[in-house]
Amino acid sequence: MSSDEILVDARGHRCPVPTLRLRRALESAPAGAHVRLLADDPLARIDVPHFAAQAGARVLEQGESQGALTFLVAKG
Repeated sequence: MSSDEILVDARGHRCPVPTLRLRRALESAPAGAHVRLLADDPLARIDVPHFAAQAGARVLEQGESQGALTFLVAKG
């Protein structure tokens, strides 16, 4: 994780909470910012890319680390 990333840790929460927290972080972030979301709800695999496409954001990375799903999202 880069030091200029905004970290949103939504582990332990079920959808739609991870997506809502991601949206809140993107709304308050400057244009071009990168937000890393950590989630452990399997539905996030579907919800996060769908939300990003609707919000004009881009999913730069999607993976899994230490039992958590990780998404790196760039604000449009």
